[in-house]
Amino acid sequence: MIIAAADGSALGNPGPAGWAWYVDDDCWASGGWPHGTNNMGELMAVLDLLQQTAHLDDDLHVLCDSKYVIDSVTKWMPGWKRKGWKKSDGKPVLNVELMKAIDAAMEGRRHRVRFEWVKGHAGHDLNEAADRRANAAATAYQRGVEPEHGPGFTGSSTAHPAAEVGQVEEEPDLFSGLAADDLDAVPTDEEHVVAMERALLSDEVRSDRAAVAALLHPDWQEVGRSGRLWTREETLAVIGPIDPVGFEVVSTDRLGPDTILLLWRTSTDDRTTLRSTLWVRSGGHWQARFHQGTDEA
Repeated sequence: MIIAAADGSALGNPGPAGWAWYVDDDCWASGGWPHGTNNMGELMAVLDLLQQTAHLDDDLHVLCDSKYVIDSVTKWMPGWKRKGWKKSDGKPVLNVELMKAIDAAMEGRRHRVRFEWVKGHAGHDLNEAADRRANAAATAYQRGVEPEHGPGFTGSSTAHPAAEVGQVEEEPDLFSGLAADDLDAVPTDEEHVVAMERALLSDEVRSDRAAVAALLHPDWQEVGRSGRLWTREETLAVIGPIDPVGFEVVSTDRLGPDTILLLWRTSTDDRTTLRSTLWVRSGGHWQARFHQGTDEA
């Protein structure tokens, strides 16, 4: 049996992005794009691993810290295919070309490929090794150089067959607050912050702990509706998909060159909640530092 960890990384999400899978120091691979998302990296790592092991008869055990990827491959794909690669809400599946390529790579070997979720950044040796290589690839593209691609699997038809897929699709949820005519323009800091707040409500991001972690500041805190104070690790431990909610921006106030206070409102059938999120920029990337929500009368 082959046991491998697959991971992705994006500096800014979207931003310079990398992917990697790791078996041992003599068998690993990585790559990426100048501009991509964390989910793209996670998917590409799995795709390249599947393609590079296609010539082998061994069972494959994939360790992955992305529930989004695991659920996509093991739960959601059959339904998406029946609906013409559309989600239950009728919207197109994100990163659909990568999804289709993974589906094709799984053909005939679904009984020999098993996925296991592992907690990221928790000291798991294989996961940490894949994470370091994915991050190194993203960092290389940030610097404008090619990353080290690794040896791959001996006997694979090409060193990196998945590279043919390329950068196929950004995560539109990150910029769903922009008008269609503005998609080719560089968003303002305020627009970018609003887009990231919307992303934190999307199933694709909330199903992926690593994607959420990239958007939360290391010192993140949240005061919940009950009054409980949540730390970053406590928040990441329970994050997951939620029922759809209405989203309304109330105001975006620039408190400093690298600080924006976003006041916004969510609505469900039984309540509306006024929310405030403090976004700070560190190392060129915006991250949420503090959040509080209060139900409105």
